[in-house]
Amino acid sequence: MSAPERIPPRSVTSVQLLAEGELTVRGRIREASNAALFCTVVYDGREASCVYKPVAGERPLWDFPDGTLAQREVAAYEVSEATGWGLVPPTVLRDGPYGEGMVQLWIEAAPEAELLALVDGEEPGPGWKAIGLAEVGDGKTALLVHADDQRLRRLALLDAVINNADRKGGHLLPTEAGRLFGIDHGVTFNVENKLRTLLWGWAGEPLTAEAVEALGTLREGLKEGGELAVRLAGLITAAEVAATRARVEALLASGRHPEPSGEWPAIPWPPV
Repeated sequence: MSAPERIPPRSVTSVQLLAEGELTVRGRIREASNAALFCTVVYDGREASCVYKPVAGERPLWDFPDGTLAQREVAAYEVSEATGWGLVPPTVLRDGPYGEGMVQLWIEAAPEAELLALVDGEEPGPGWKAIGLAEVGDGKTALLVHADDQRLRRLALLDAVINNADRKGGHLLPTEAGRLFGIDHGVTFNVENKLRTLLWGWAGEPLTAEAVEALGTLREGLKEGGELAVRLAGLITAAEVAATRARVEALLASGRHPEPSGEWPAIPWPPV
């Protein structure tokens, strides 16, 4: 199901529209593993499309026992906003037709944008980064690669900070305007290392100057009483906030993108 992305005028922010507007369910997104409803939201005569994921439709996860998927989705948005990169669509926690849930602005992806590919050989071509070998049938393998794209590199860093356990190809939404958004952040912020992603192309490489600057901003915001720490405190546990702070410190100390730990499957399944 798709609908044109309609960003509200500047007089009403996207967050205000999502948080205070009248929410109407239009249909269900069937491919989602938990309840995800396609909706419209109207506020002060303005309208946008959005996704509503009620907490009541979440399946319990034994390895994510604290909080809800909806709360972690909003927490991921808060961290994204704190970096200044705007990698997660505007997202709020609010009451809806089926109770409290996450409401996120609908993003229409550009149909021809190519960020992932399967190629022959053992080395990626110019403009691509290797992820790993993938079986393609009949005993054959191909190299799975992702674009060497600054937007993806930013998202890879965000995933490392929020400890994203499920960065699949289908969670990447490039737009015709040149933006890139990441969605589906319900399995994040665990205190244990669960980073699982397709964006390993920069593993072990030095962080960019802008990445170090963004991490410095997060460090300040995550201090006791810091604005980001206060925002996250209402969404995830104190231990999870502390673990997020520790991941930021570890990234700054190493100065490099993280590498697979070997203690957890590095690539999500299915990858898309």
